[in-house]
Amino acid sequence: MPVSSQIVNDIGLIVFSNPPLNPISATAGIPQGIAAELDALEAQPGVKAIVLASDGKMFSAGADISEFDRNAAEVGGPIRALIARLDACRLPLVAAIQGSALGGGLEVALGCDYRVAAKDARFALPEVSLGLIPGAGGTQRLPRLVGAVRGLEWIAAGRTISAAEALEAGLADALTGGDLRAEALAFAESLAAKGRRRPRDLPLNDEGLEEAIAALRARPQNPGLRPAVEAAIAAVAAGQGPDFDQALAEEYRLFDALLVSEPARALRYAFGAERAVARVPGLDPALSAAPIARVAVIGAGTMGIGISLAIVQAGLQARVIDLKPEALERARAQSEATILRNRDRGRVSEAAAAAQIAALSYSSDFADIKGHDLVIEAVFEEMSVKEQVFKTLDRLADPGTILASNTSTLDVDQIAAFTARPEDVVGLHFFSPANLMKLLEVVRGAKTSAQTLATVMGFARQIRKVGVVAGVCDGFIGNRMFEEYLRQAYLLLEEGALPAQVDGAMERWGMAMGPLRTMDLAGQDIGWNIRKRRAIEQPDRPYSRIPDLICEKGWFGQKTGRGYYIYEGAGAKPQTDPEVEAMILAESARLGLTRREISDEEIVERCLYALTNEGARILEEGIAARPLDIDTVWMNGYGFPRFRGGPMFYADRVGLPQVAARMGQFAEGHHGWAWEVAPLILRLTAEGRGFAALNEASK
Repeated sequence: MPVSSQIVNDIGLIVFSNPPLNPISATAGIPQGIAAELDALEAQPGVKAIVLASDGKMFSAGADISEFDRNAAEVGGPIRALIARLDACRLPLVAAIQGSALGGGLEVALGCDYRVAAKDARFALPEVSLGLIPGAGGTQRLPRLVGAVRGLEWIAAGRTISAAEALEAGLADALTGGDLRAEALAFAESLAAKGRRRPRDLPLNDEGLEEAIAALRARPQNPGLRPAVEAAIAAVAAGQGPDFDQALAEEYRLFDALLVSEPARALRYAFGAERAVARVPGLDPALSAAPIARVAVIGAGTMGIGISLAIVQAGLQARVIDLKPEALERARAQSEATILRNRDRGRVSEAAAAAQIAALSYSSDFADIKGHDLVIEAVFEEMSVKEQVFKTLDRLADPGTILASNTSTLDVDQIAAFTARPEDVVGLHFFSPANLMKLLEVVRGAKTSAQTLATVMGFARQIRKVGVVAGVCDGFIGNRMFEEYLRQAYLLLEEGALPAQVDGAMERWGMAMGPLRTMDLAGQDIGWNIRKRRAIEQPDRPYSRIPDLICEKGWFGQKTGRGYYIYEGAGAKPQTDPEVEAMILAESARLGLTRREISDEEIVERCLYALTNEGARILEEGIAARPLDIDTVWMNGYGFPRFRGGPMFYADRVGLPQVAARMGQFAEGHHGWAWEVAPLILRLTAEGRGFAALNEASK
């Protein structure tokens, strides 16, 4: 049974279980079951108090987000009814909290009179990260326990609170390092005679609330989260009145309105998609990942440094191998400087920093790859260079060692063919800076074994990355789509836009950085090298000359001080470059194009629909298994705003018929060949379905 009860020394004990995270799921019967056990215990004349506890390592991760796409009454109703039942109980209530109490799980605990917690317990109301606010009384009860100012700050930031801070603030009433349930039962027995102390009955300390609200509104806000932050302010402010139930009703109204908002829908989708990508279609879920403890990284350049840092920050050992001693010394200095900077900024402890430095080692001898579970090649993006490295790895690495390439565009099957063990070869495309970026594209070759794939997906989780499986093609998922995104940006420059307008339109829409600024940051020379290769391999797919004209000047972006913009010093904001703008105008004239005024709306549509169209082709070819894989790549690797949900989700929200119609209009313009609508979009449109149907079909 998901909920059970017993009586221990005249104290009722209710235990709910919904492993592994114990969500307060109505589908699983958790809120209904707790309420039923309350009824049964309250009917027992000898029971003096009740303890609410859960099985497992976590008290509760909150409401079941998979249920949030139902109507508002079905989403909020069961937990709200349970907490109303807790309010109505005649006996004192104690929550026994281990692990984490999050969201609706914490709100249930707030419906109790007291909270006894394990010393390592953690508390949070993280709903703002999903575009929501607490919707079962959290905005009313928490401020009555910890004060309105602190309560608002915690809710608006979705901040995680340690047990020690919770005790100091009044959220927790006692901490224990021993038997939590026994301590909670003893605590309940000690206060049984005192009767109830409902949080709703406590006075609200709202001193400084108006100033706190003003300060919160003055901070920079993610535009997708701003509606939820404003709703949190309104809900906490409503609690200043004398009528608790009226304030509670206002919270419910605000939550219910946010629940169906576009940002909240997208953020929920993003949350679910990031978890779904770990379940690879066609890969036996019973296949266990082999343990990875020691990793060799070939190449001491920027990517090698970032990858090795990501490895040691996750508690693994990394050995950086490079034939050039000066490159190794530079890597050592940069890596240690990064670790010590994190220590100085309080991101890691002194002991953790020392452990990370100790876990890094360096060698100029390729034979030192022996004894490693995984070898990651991170050398220059040139097939002839990869060939030399992988032939060496094949000769020297231990049998069964996984050999991975950090290629961003090259053919992983061709790389695997340089070895006699293609089943052990896989692509691991890290994104720069590799120690910070969450995305890891896991490229499955034609002969990559299921065991290799399962192990590297487990490795992605070990190093706290979001691993997404991609098939083999030029650019895989992300960079292949990025090519079409950039193509439209460059064509827009030819037709009438200028760099600041293209980037500004995309950034105002929500992209973390516009396409041209992104290339300036990444280095224009990287794209230049890829275009040179593709000009030979794909002569039938023309490119704009504008980025090449800039590269021919030696202007590679931020690292050279000039690209599409001028950068005056490290960290400087991009400044408009009149010389670049003149080059763009001259190129339009050379092409015989009459420049025209281009709206921000057209910029956004062309850049985004190019992504969607190429994404549909990637799905048709099986390079990505599901639309959610594509969306997760773009949200975690390319700055696509989570509150838009990814290019495929966004296209569904616009409507595929409208997207296809706009692409048909664009096909009548300059370089219209690039707007041939993908057959998958046409098929889904004819069937009256969207990309979401493909996600559902893959479950």
